[in-house]
Parts: sequence; C-alpha cells; structure tokens
Amino acid sequence: MRVSRARWLAEELGPPLAGVAGLLAIWAIVAAVTDSAGIPAPSVVWSAFLDGMRDGTLPDAAAKTLIRLAFSFVVAVVSGTALGLALALNGFARRAIRPIVVALQITPFVAWVPLAVIWFGATERAVVFVAIVGSFPSMTLATLQAIRQVPPLYERAGRTLGARGWSLYRKIIVPAALPGMMAGLQQAWGFAWKALMAGELIVAAAHAGLGHLLDPRSGASVPTLFAALAVIVVIGVAVDYLVFGQLDRRIRRRRGLLVET
Repeated sequence: MRVSRARWLAEELGPPLAGVAGLLAIWAIVAAVTDSAGIPAPSVVWSAFLDGMRDGTLPDAAAKTLIRLAFSFVVAVVSGTALGLALALNGFARRAIRPIVVALQITPFVAWVPLAVIWFGATERAVVFVAIVGSFPSMTLATLQAIRQVPPLYERAGRTLGARGWSLYRKIIVPAALPGMMAGLQQAWGFAWKALMAGELIVAAAHAGLGHLLDPRSGASVPTLFAALAVIVVIGVAVDYLVFGQLDRRIRRRRGLLVET
C-alpha cells in the first residue's frame, strides 16, 4: 500500500512540480539577464511573500477574497443550475432565453465593471455582482447541455419503470448528466475567480482583496505585486485540482467513465 501510495504521489505530483521548477528556473534567468526592477528574482518575491504573511497583508486579503468568492460562486451555481434545468424542460423558454445567456457568456468580465460601479457604486456589491455575472452563464449553459446530451434511452427506461415529471429528472436525467454538470461547475469556478479578480482590481480599493493588491495604485512594491499574483495562482490551481478535479474524478470513476493515463 505504501509503495502504491508513493507511486501515485510521484505520478500525480511529479510532472506539475517539474513544470513549476522549470518555470522558476526560466524566471530566475530572465530576472538575472534583464536586471530590471519590473522583473524581480524569485528569491526577492519569496521574501516579499514572507513579509506579507508576517504583517498579515496577504492572509487578510486572501480571506476577504475567498469570502466574496464563496458567496458569488454559490449564487451563480444555484441560479445557473436552476435556470439550465428550466431551459432543458421548456423548449420555448430555451429558444427565448438561451441566446441571452450566450450573450452574457461571451461578454468580457471587465465590461461589467463600469455598469457595476454605476449601479452599486465602488462597493462590495459591485465586486460580487461582477463575479456572479461572470460565472452564472457558464453554469447555465453547461447544465442545459449536459441534460440535453443524456441518451433518450435513459428517459425511456425511466418511464418504463414508472418515473414521471420531476421524479424522472431527479432520479434519472440529472444523475446521468452529472459528469457534464461537473465540468460546468469547474468552468464556472474559473470564471468566478477571474471575474472576482477583475472586480477587486478596479473597484475594491476600500475593501482590499487579492485583486486590489495587483493595482499599482495600492502602493505595493513590485515584489509584493508578484507575491500577490503567485497567491492568486496557487489558490486557483489548488481549488481547481484538489476540489473540483478530485470530485470530477470520483464521479467519473463511479460511472466507469474515467480513463487513467
């Protein structure tokens, strides 16, 4: 069991760690060659990271950002899933509303920031609004697409066994669509994270988060900006892999859909 566990860790963590090591090496070389204040060496950024952890700047900013993210993401997922399911159930509503959702999906996050500031001011609500509107459409479309891709045989089998109406969807259709919905959940998380950073960067001066630390107007040094960016990347990758990635693997494994590579 220990050998198997060690092998799994090597296979799972080895390639990503090798990639990170290569990136750090390239970064260090570029910083040394350019000798520019705009590209600090990894060691300098690491020192800025430790300083930010000691004085509480990075933990406080990360906590504020994650609280905003949790609320925004839950609202986007619940409302997006509900609307996606409603559109799957009603053909007229699907034809009428889906183009609007697609339009929201392709609108850049930053395009909503000026409107959010006009409607809500440079407040917490503006930041949360940008995060919700940035992730809600992807969850809606993913839910709709996942349900529509369920083989008709499943529905016929469910009806044969006596399932009707909402019971048919709850017991047959939605479970069958779960892998596709998980992909939408993972995508919505990525959109929410990026939209939240955009919102914090532009309008969250009075409510500092990680995105605000990226703003040169915040007075942070260049190494601190890099440290904040590194924290944003690490949190994003960690949540994507450790939460959504593992949940997706578990669902696919239970359904015999996981192909190990």
